[in-house]
Amino acid sequence: MRTQIELSNDVAAELAGPGDAIMRTLEDHLDCDIFLRGNVVTLDGADAAVATAETVVREVSDLVRQGHEIAPGTIEAITGALDRHESPSRILEDVVWAHRGVKVAPKTVNQKRYVDSIRANTITVGIGPAGTGKSFLAVAMAVAALSRREVSRIVLTRPAVEAGERLGFLPGDVMAKVDPYLRPLFDALYAMLEPERVNQHLERGVIEVAPLAFMRGRTLNDSFIILDEAQNTSPEQMKMFLTRLGFGSKVVVTGDITQIDLERDQRSGLVVIGDILEDVDGIEFVRMGGEDVVRHKLVQRIVEAYESHGREQTTDLRRARGK
Repeated sequence: MRTQIELSNDVAAELAGPGDAIMRTLEDHLDCDIFLRGNVVTLDGADAAVATAETVVREVSDLVRQGHEIAPGTIEAITGALDRHESPSRILEDVVWAHRGVKVAPKTVNQKRYVDSIRANTITVGIGPAGTGKSFLAVAMAVAALSRREVSRIVLTRPAVEAGERLGFLPGDVMAKVDPYLRPLFDALYAMLEPERVNQHLERGVIEVAPLAFMRGRTLNDSFIILDEAQNTSPEQMKMFLTRLGFGSKVVVTGDITQIDLERDQRSGLVVIGDILEDVDGIEFVRMGGEDVVRHKLVQRIVEAYESHGREQTTDLRRARGK
């Protein structure tokens, strides 16, 4: 079967990209041949494969017309969706936050599951390696909720493991003391809002930042609360944090269980809650992997290499114990 799809010149130029990279990537994930000549896409193959490819090309073309940038991360999202038999447009059309030319949207199937979980659940736990968008998307969801007045403030917290949770010896006020630990969340805020707006929110307490130790004894109502780097919490700290939840609030916990900085004999609170709270209603765990890394392609390769090395080490350890 052969089908031809005529596109506008602008859409065809965007799909062609540098060296027809987008078309080649799509062809690698579809079971038919794809050719782009001028502004006409030709699909050649079995009937079912061509029908699927036609749907995909039309969806991707619609995304281009709507102003979506077809960047490396977008290609990864499209191909990842195809591999999982998901609709690329269903993922990429979900713009979480848009402000002055900045658009934040999930770029992989698991990132889509993550933002959907944050919308639907009171507590969402996002677990995955660096670059999977856990913190960035959580901050975007928080900013969006604040702008819609669904919450009255954003609370950002993180365990200050390197300082042993004793920050008194560091110079400056609380903000200055925790700045090094919460810098990734600050970077995300400044990427989504004007610096002046962020600073105003901080001064008025609309955005609050504090080390995890400062959460004890509080009840946080009408707040969007993000606990970052949760792999470095103890089980006691994690229980303390989760029980700070008040009415009208939403909690997002993020962490990477492959980067635990605790003492070797201390269990991570992020690992423990996976065993305790997995089946509790209102709490959802979303686990991401190397396929969800949307930073530089080399970061994804590094994550995959470490995961492969970890599997080999585990296998070797089991064999050694077996002897």
